[in-house]
Amino acid sequence: MLTQPSLTLNRRINATPEKVFAAWVDPEKIVRWFGPAHTIDGSVQAEMDVRVGGSFRISFKTEDGEFHQVGGTYRDVVPDQRLVFSWAWHTTPERESVVTVTLRPDGDGTLLSLNHGQFFDQAARDGHERGWMGTMDKLERFFA
Repeated sequence: MLTQPSLTLNRRINATPEKVFAAWVDPEKIVRWFGPAHTIDGSVQAEMDVRVGGSFRISFKTEDGEFHQVGGTYRDVVPDQRLVFSWAWHTTPERESVVTVTLRPDGDGTLLSLNHGQFFDQAARDGHERGWMGTMDKLERFFA
């Protein structure tokens, strides 16, 4: 059996776990920081029903003029500690993967671990790594 590619990113965010969690689950907050580095400011839209079995949809435009939309279903929600959700782009809904965001207090900040697994292939994993790196950079700046 072949193992599907995955990635893990770790960041220290300069905010409490409560504030970081809120940034992930409040549509008014997530639209202010979500998306890869080349996302057009103000283009992010989010619909979120943050509960086990609830769904989300986030869309944005990038500087190359492309429209992107991703959605999924929440599988686990532990306020201020963990979010687990499926992840599928509207252009490739059959390529569902899974994202786990874990938050741990660290002094006056938060240690955030993002694991994205069950990628279709290595190319998908590598593309998502670039996207998540830019997204995490923006989350850090959101709390700077």
